[in-house]
Amino acid sequence: MGSAVETLCGQAYGSSRYDMMGIYMQRAMVVLTATGIPLTIIFVLSKPILLLLGESTEVASAAAVYVYGLIPQIFGYALNFPIQKFLQAQSIVRPSAYISAATLCVHILLSWLAVYKLGLGLIGASLVLSLSWWIIVGAQFIYIVTSRQCKQTWTGFSWQAFSGLWDFLKLSAASAVMLCLEVWYFQILVLIAGLLPDPELALDSLAVCMAIQALLFMVSVGFNAAASVRVGNELGAGHPKSAAFSVVIVNLVSFIIAVIEAIIVMALRNVISYVFTEGETVANAVSELCPYLAVTLILNGVQPVLSGVAVGCGWQAFVAYVNVGCYYVVGIPIGCILGFKFDLGAKGIWSGMIGGTALQTLILIWVTYRADWNKEVEKAKGRLDKWEDKKKPLLKS
Repeated sequence: MGSAVETLCGQAYGSSRYDMMGIYMQRAMVVLTATGIPLTIIFVLSKPILLLLGESTEVASAAAVYVYGLIPQIFGYALNFPIQKFLQAQSIVRPSAYISAATLCVHILLSWLAVYKLGLGLIGASLVLSLSWWIIVGAQFIYIVTSRQCKQTWTGFSWQAFSGLWDFLKLSAASAVMLCLEVWYFQILVLIAGLLPDPELALDSLAVCMAIQALLFMVSVGFNAAASVRVGNELGAGHPKSAAFSVVIVNLVSFIIAVIEAIIVMALRNVISYVFTEGETVANAVSELCPYLAVTLILNGVQPVLSGVAVGCGWQAFVAYVNVGCYYVVGIPIGCILGFKFDLGAKGIWSGMIGGTALQTLILIWVTYRADWNKEVEKAKGRLDKWEDKKKPLLKS
């Protein structure tokens, strides 16, 4: 839900409406914190929910203990995401990176103390994780309050943060649907793979490939953020040609890096699985999946960047509909047909995933190519005028 503030802050910074950026961040904090309440209820009821889904009592009890310690993390993350996007919209990235790196070191130390020295087990591990998120939130907020770079964009807490929350919630909900449908898509494919004739081998090979994909996907996430910030800034500044040029350059650089990643994966296809497991059977299965993984990596060099462009333009609702059609109407059914009907197993499941992602990428390419950037500038201006909460004069001069 936090990508709504990414759209608004990016465009506001480009149009030099610095005073509204802090208001947008606070509105996002209010909306996301309120959203954390129903999520907290789900976390509290995690044990009966897991039992209802058929998990054993031992697994459900252990999972519930861990989940209870993650409840503070819900609200820490609700505050962290708007703060992070507030900084990124101003191209302030290094402080967050340094804070995260330092927190990671502290997290490792505290986790070791909690689990091994104090014997707190699962609850200790999850509580330390929650604490780490709150350390990041506190450190980043202190930076915002004290930094000269944020002097114009952060002017203190304001009651304006509580106005226009319903419209902000609608934009946030569209962002949530867009991202959740994409994340859930990959999780559903893993669940489907568990129904294959040889589920253990299928899940093992898929787990290895998805771990590699997730690791390399972080590069695409970086370009996603860069595309969102740059496009949002240029649209807010009223520079349609610069926005269009940014889209081309970011996609080109990301695509080249993705191709290099795919080539490396293919070159190491016979040995790459040994980083995760010593099993030769799994290694052979992973080797067979590597061509599919390579294609996915190449698609990931474009699709996340275009999603970032969509966020920068405020197209979240449209992309949500695209994700429903491409992933759940095309990708999953094709994967099931190839995996079960044609006995392709994990390769069939992954082929369905590629089909859904490829279709989504083509649609986003077409929409981005056909975009009228002059109109997008006008839309950005109208969006910012709407959210600025300034009273209009009774008579025009």
